[in-house]
Amino acid sequence: MEFFLIILLLIAIIGLSNILNHFTPFIPVPIIQISLGALLALMPLGIHIQLEPELFFVLFIAPLLFHDGKNVPRAALWKLRRPILLLALGLVFVTVFAIGYLIHWLIPSIPLPAAFALAAILSPTDVVAVGAISSRVKMPKDIMHLLEGEGLMNDASGLVAFKFAIAATVTGMFSFTEASWSFLVIAIGGFAGGAILAFLIIRLRIFIRKLGMEDVTVHMIIQILTPFVIFLAIEHFHLSGILSVVAAGIVHAIERDREESPVLQLQIVSKSTWTVIIYILNGLVFVLLGLQIPSVAREIFEDPTFNNFVVIWYILIITTSLLFLRFLWIYVSWSASWMLKKYQVKKPGIRPIGITTISGVRGAVTLAGAFSIPYVIADGSPFPERSLIIFIAAGVILVTLLAASILLPILAKTEKGKMEEKKVELERIAMIRSYDAAIKSVRELMNEENQVAALAVISSYNQTRNNLKYIGNEENMKNSKQNETEIRMKALDAESDYITKLKKEGKIDRELVYLLEGHIHRMRSAVTNQMKYRSLMIWKIFNRSVYLLALLFMPNKQERRNNRSTINKKLLRLKLEMAELAIRVVKEELTKENEDVSLLVIGDYSKLISKMKRTKKITVSKVFTHVERELQNKAFQAERDEVQNLYEQGFISMDLTRKLRKHINIREAYWMEESSLHQ
Repeated sequence: MEFFLIILLLIAIIGLSNILNHFTPFIPVPIIQISLGALLALMPLGIHIQLEPELFFVLFIAPLLFHDGKNVPRAALWKLRRPILLLALGLVFVTVFAIGYLIHWLIPSIPLPAAFALAAILSPTDVVAVGAISSRVKMPKDIMHLLEGEGLMNDASGLVAFKFAIAATVTGMFSFTEASWSFLVIAIGGFAGGAILAFLIIRLRIFIRKLGMEDVTVHMIIQILTPFVIFLAIEHFHLSGILSVVAAGIVHAIERDREESPVLQLQIVSKSTWTVIIYILNGLVFVLLGLQIPSVAREIFEDPTFNNFVVIWYILIITTSLLFLRFLWIYVSWSASWMLKKYQVKKPGIRPIGITTISGVRGAVTLAGAFSIPYVIADGSPFPERSLIIFIAAGVILVTLLAASILLPILAKTEKGKMEEKKVELERIAMIRSYDAAIKSVRELMNEENQVAALAVISSYNQTRNNLKYIGNEENMKNSKQNETEIRMKALDAESDYITKLKKEGKIDRELVYLLEGHIHRMRSAVTNQMKYRSLMIWKIFNRSVYLLALLFMPNKQERRNNRSTINKKLLRLKLEMAELAIRVVKEELTKENEDVSLLVIGDYSKLISKMKRTKKITVSKVFTHVERELQNKAFQAERDEVQNLYEQGFISMDLTRKLRKHINIREAYWMEESSLHQ
């Protein structure tokens, strides 16, 4: 029961960290989660979770890397394969030797093999930490893909090097030839094994589907178990479990792209489930890291053999050396690639090299590897400076995280700085993005029951969005208006053809034909000539007023009113049929290029239909209003979420965030007031 309560507490801390991040977006979530974890460990609650490296790798690293492998852009990684391998293999082994010798020279009490072990475990970068920090920074795409590829690959090379360095420390024996051969076998075997097992699991899922078992729950259980089963199976044969789950993720991504008839419900459930799982696991990694730091620090700070300031100095020197070596390696390798005309990376520049260097954040793998160091060596004596090694590893993680948090926003500031100088343009872009989010949320909720109300909401957003989108770009606005005119005219042509068809079949009388043709004529004028349309509407209102005035002095007033009411009902029914026909025609003409304009036209017709139905009492007004209100509320919330997201990414300032929120609140208040009048 106590362990269950601790798990609930950790999950609550993850939620709290994201709430705090909403108010302090300039502090990355990992830093907040580590701080909360450390604070929890310092509180007199008696909470202590022993970090078991093997369990940590299978429980956290396996599903996280499997998910990254599924979602990584494969084409971009293949294009950047040389720089990725240079970082994931070349830089790792250079780091092991260069930083290993530095650590041994700096701290002679750490034997050379143990220094190599510490350097090896400090060499892998943490793709999870980089992703969390870069989410609020506008990172260049090529650099982000490079970092993702490096993070997926260098865990294996770093851990293999760490394994051999630990073995050399424990046994006192080391063979470079044997280590090199073992590395190739472990890496290639792990990758190939993971790909084969993933293929077999996919075939199992297809076989189950062929048996008629489309149960989403069964398929989701198989998906969730996949990374754990593959990792444990490959590790059982002493191969790289980390590379196996990366390979498995890539194979699953290929299968997903090639699937001819994907199960839509399974895809939706899978995406939602994995989003929650990855969210919790990411958070737990950093909270657990924070929980370990106080005990590690206490062990060093309370030991009289260590000078606290000197130990902190060690951490700063080693971190600086790691970053300097990374900068030097990237600069030399990119320059060589450029000179050899290997155009997988752009011409080296200080800013992109600096971004890639600072993004080399150390994280969960480093700490888990450090805790896996044995307590004793072969002769039974304690492992040399085990506590100091773990403390240095934890310190490097914190320093690299802080350095990335402070320096990345500065280095990655490109167009954002210019946008801040153009506040009006920035506000326009932010509003368009918030409207896009609202439209997307309503589309996702749209079904057959609420289609009319959904299209009405989407139409109002599309109209405002399109007006904002083309401000300052007359050519695009002209093209958009021309497309809208063409689509509306096609819809009106369809309505006109329908009237002609009914006329030929003798299903409507001459008076109805006259009235409907007048309606079509006015609508054509509204599309092509606003002045003419206004004149026609004024003339129509004048005629109606004269008729109503004359009706007061005509005999048989009631009979004439009844006849007029009958004609109006027939007219309303025919207009309803014409509008529904127009929507079908517009849908048939809908393409990706004219989607925005087509949905705007469909939305206008949908609003007209809903209005006519309420007039004709075909549907209950309150039901429509209730559905429309629910959808509009979802849309307003989607706007707020997108504004918050833009603020957290650093795209907009707090002042602009407040202004946009106020704008949403005002529109919501007016809309609620207006909708209440129709109840």
